Amino acid sequence: MLENLKVVFMGTPEFSVPILEELIKNTKVIGVVCQPDKIKGRHQELEFPPIKEVAIKNNIKVMQPEHIKEDYQSILELNPDIIITCAYGQILPNAILSFPKYGSINVHASLLPKLRGGAPIHHAILDNYQKTGITIMYMDTGMDTGDIISYQELLIEDTDTYQTLHDKLSLIGASLLIETLPSIINGTNKRIKQDESKATYGFNIKREEELIDFNQDMLTIYNKIRGLNPNPGSYFKLNDKTVKVYRALKIDDKTYQDKENGMIVEVDKKGIYIKCQDGLIKICELQMEGKKRMDTASFLNGNKEDLVGIIVNRSIK
Repeated sequence: MLENLKVVFMGTPEFSVPILEELIKNTKVIGVVCQPDKIKGRHQELEFPPIKEVAIKNNIKVMQPEHIKEDYQSILELNPDIIITCAYGQILPNAILSFPKYGSINVHASLLPKLRGGAPIHHAILDNYQKTGITIMYMDTGMDTGDIISYQELLIEDTDTYQTLHDKLSLIGASLLIETLPSIINGTNKRIKQDESKATYGFNIKREEELIDFNQDMLTIYNKIRGLNPNPGSYFKLNDKTVKVYRALKIDDKTYQDKENGMIVEVDKKGIYIKCQDGLIKICELQMEGKKRMDTASFLNGNKEDLVGIIVNRSIK
């Protein structure tokens, strides 16, 4: 049933790769649409989106419109049976959505209507969700507002980071999509309207949201560190230098409750201990501005400054 299904796939980042690879194995992918190439790194080299790399490897036509709402005719000319998107990065016009005979569907990394938007994986951890998942949905002109076709839940572990959750959900999305496609083709799937009263949003992370506020409680800080690890990364300021934090622990210790939030109260080879609202945050892995990512022991070996007593973020207004 699926082997002759003509698919145009639209996606851009690493998250979309397993989904495209499964479609290539099971269907006839006739075109791939992704965001334009970007100049990255200190050497200003041109970098292809991960999805483009997969398409080129499999000799599939690639289209990279700057503005999809104005430049979509080449997609329609391929005459796909279905359009499938996953983390593409642009809102599609109705001229695309309504064109294929089986419609346009999306693979979204949350249990809709929870966490609509561009950063649902980050926010599942940041907002202390206990579970998340993948939703396969029909697309409409709203942001992740279309009818639900299928979904699969995933419990979020206390040790999960953005990266681990990203990787788990990506694989779930690939398998759930292939399981769901036959019901879309033969018309046996059930379209479930989303309950607007239960909608929440996971918008893209802003730079100011990456800063760790040690006036907050341990859980909120811990969730920020793991929810932004490794991308875009959370940080604090140490003597006007940016320190990105990749791994930390909550320490329920009230010994330093008389100290100011943000004060480094202890340092040992296992961690840098910073006072917060209701305990300590133990920094275990970090990256000082201009340096490589490293564990605390390695950082302390190269830093002779006495850190105890320093208030982080002191210079931030």
